[in-house]
Parts: sequence; C-alpha cells; structure tokens
Amino acid sequence: METKSRTLEFTILSAEDLRIHNKSVKKNAFVVVQTDSFNSKTTKMNGKGGSSPSWNDKLVMDMPMHTRFVTLQVKCKSSGGRDKTVGLVRIPVTDFIGGYSPETCLQFLSYRLRDPKGLKNGILNVSIRLKEPLQACSSQAVASGLGIPINGRNDFGVVTGIPICSGYPSTSFFR
Repeated sequence: METKSRTLEFTILSAEDLRIHNKSVKKNAFVVVQTDSFNSKTTKMNGKGGSSPSWNDKLVMDMPMHTRFVTLQVKCKSSGGRDKTVGLVRIPVTDFIGGYSPETCLQFLSYRLRDPKGLKNGILNVSIRLKEPLQACSSQAVASGLGIPINGRNDFGVVTGIPICSGYPSTSFFR
C-alpha cells in the first residue's frame, strides 16, 4: 500500500527570550507550523506569557513524503492587529525521522529562532512524534533514505555514536 503523506503530532511547548526590535515580547504570541505550502496550523494565542510564553498545544497534521523541512514561525499580534514575525526555524525532517531512535517515539527538541534579519531571537521548545511507523509507507520511501537498516536488519536498531575530535594533538588521547 502506497502512502503519499505521514501524520505528525507536534506539541508546541514553550519559547524563551522572545524579542521584537530588541524589546521583550509582552503578550499575544503564537506559533504557525507549516509542513508544506498547503499544510499549516496555528497554536492558540498566549495572552500573558511575555517573552517566555507556553502553549502546550498539540497539532496533528499531514506531512507529504517529499517534505525535507518543517517550518515553525513564532509571531505576535501587535496592538494594531497586525501579525509580526518574532522568529523562524526550519527543522530538517531528518531530525525526527530516520534517526537513531524508533520513528514513533516522542522526541523533545529545542531550536534557536532567527528573526527576519537572520539574528538569534529566542528558543522554541517542541515535541514531535510520527503517528504511524515507516512500514506503513511505500517501498520507495524506504529507498529514499528516510531509514537505513543496520547490518541488513529491518528493525532500525538504536546506535550510540561517540564524537571524536581531530582538533587535539594525537598524544593527548588514546596513549
């Protein structure tokens, strides 16, 4: 059976240190989640969270199989009623699909936001969970690299990696 999209469950938890023009956001912050140009959902507006609002809003949405990034945009409603962009993050799909943990596991992630000028502007805390396992997708999706079996196994086992720095003299480690 071939599937053209996957169902994702986003929980927009909170944000930290949100600013507009170097001033703390006072209220009315919300988040827009966009999986592609046709699929977007919005959290409720946080009326009193200030520069560190919390939403704890769960958004269930479809993500097309070809999607490479999910965009999360924090905005706030100005006193004049206009939406102002506070910050934006583009999350690579590989951050939560095809990694070292099973795909249907709930994953807690934090991302640095960038304002419209590209400057750092706060942190957004989210959780993401794929609602259906990879086996429910077409064989073409598996071949596209969204999950790689380990040693020919099809269970996508957990692997622990240990980073090795090459910036140190070879005599300082592993003597």
